Amino acid sequence: MDPHFAHLAEGNARQARKRVAADVLMRDDAGRVLLVDPTYKEGWDLPGGMVEANESPRSGALRELDEELGLAPTLGRPLVIEWVGAHGPWDDQIVFVFDGGVILDAEATNIQIRDPEIAAWRFFEVDAARGEMREHIGRRLRAAAESLETGSTHYLERDG
Repeated sequence: MDPHFAHLAEGNARQARKRVAADVLMRDDAGRVLLVDPTYKEGWDLPGGMVEANESPRSGALRELDEELGLAPTLGRPLVIEWVGAHGPWDDQIVFVFDGGVILDAEATNIQIRDPEIAAWRFFEVDAARGEMREHIGRRLRAAAESLETGSTHYLERDG
């Protein structure tokens, strides 16, 4: 093996690995946001999930939407990027929230729960949604909604 390549591979093996999650903010014609009710944790959440090894955040978000709800939107820009510190048994992670655009009423009738991790889906007004979510998810949703209005991307940090 090339000594320079071996040196780089050794350094790569010692570098930190980050968990990555990718969620999507999708709205209906009335501007309400699509949320899912996960069976494995409390509160409603944005659709999406964990990105697999060597998968891009955008690809992971699309895979999760297809697996969970049978959706295949065209994803826009990242609305939120959030670093979440280590907590419980989990190492730190980076969370992306992508703009999933608007789901027309005709498309919404085709949403099907395909994954036992999802108990239900529903559209919520943003302010009402925040009352149905864990506090940190509500902050992430508010930042994503603000990003839609301002055209900026929000960067957030949360210690576990």
